[in-house]
Amino acid sequence: MIAWIREFSKGDSLALFWKLFRLRAGTRQPLLRQVLTFLLNRMAHRHGGYIGNGAVFWGIPILPHGLHGVFISRYAKIGAGCWIYQNVTIGEVDRAAPEIGDGCLIGAGAVIAGGVKIGKRVKIGAGAVVCVDVPDGCTVVAQPPRVIWKEARYD
Repeated sequence: MIAWIREFSKGDSLALFWKLFRLRAGTRQPLLRQVLTFLLNRMAHRHGGYIGNGAVFWGIPILPHGLHGVFISRYAKIGAGCWIYQNVTIGEVDRAAPEIGDGCLIGAGAVIAGGVKIGKRVKIGAGAVVCVDVPDGCTVVAQPPRVIWKEARYD
């Protein structure tokens, strides 16, 4: 019990956060939705991040460093099994935010902005700024973003 309390107080445990996030997504009662939004914003702030009220997740993302420095726009759509490291920004431009496919890895300090589509199994390197569409299975590095490798498909 003591170990659980110690781990929870560090701010890395997001199990309760995701339970409340799913509950808020499924509720139709405005007052309950506002209360859950308040709690989620406080929890995210405690963890050092922000996840917008309308953000869509098709699965719980893997956050190795918790929400530390992670900003996700309320218009973003995140696929299942995505790895998101610290200080990542998934931001909007004119109410258009990225749509990220399943199984993507987003390195520390990366920025993805605007209404871009990121394919499945894409790796975005640390510090990359992505403002263009990226096809499935690519690796993106540097600024401006450039595709350095496309995985072979044997379909």
